[in-house]
Amino acid sequence: MARWRPPPQHSTAIITRAGYQRLRAELDELWRTQRPEVVRALAAAAAEGDRSENAEYSYRKRQLAGIDRRVHYLGKRLPQLRVVDVVPGDREAVYFGAWMRLLDESSGELLELRIVGPDETDAGSGQVSIDAPLARAALGKRADQRLVVERPDGTRGYRILAVRYGSPAD
Repeated sequence: MARWRPPPQHSTAIITRAGYQRLRAELDELWRTQRPEVVRALAAAAAEGDRSENAEYSYRKRQLAGIDRRVHYLGKRLPQLRVVDVVPGDREAVYFGAWMRLLDESSGELLELRIVGPDETDAGSGQVSIDAPLARAALGKRADQRLVVERPDGTRGYRILAVRYGSPAD
């Protein structure tokens, strides 16, 4: 008997133009370059004989399955995505695509974050999903306003210092 799990939350199907182009390039790279290379290596490993003791064959099979899963996901996800590259009329408020400079009130740390779609989230470069609690709390807020975010480690307060749209260097 299988354990019941609630259905996963649906992620928001919006993305920036740059994020969409990166996903299209990834799909193209996987399909046109990586997959054919792995298929050739898999065929060469299969030609070596006994597949049950062939580590290279097993590795290439797993690698091909991973590529195929990602190609399948991207092939289904890309048509669902809506590219949003318009700057809102109110450039002083936080909306999709905004860069925010935040002050973590408990640690004093300054954060530079951009609200992007869930498919392009990258914490290392400051790209936070619009579905994240921090982004949800920030939507519609302006500079000098305070956010309160429920996190797994407790409630955190942030102050928005600046809001801007465009590239990080702007």
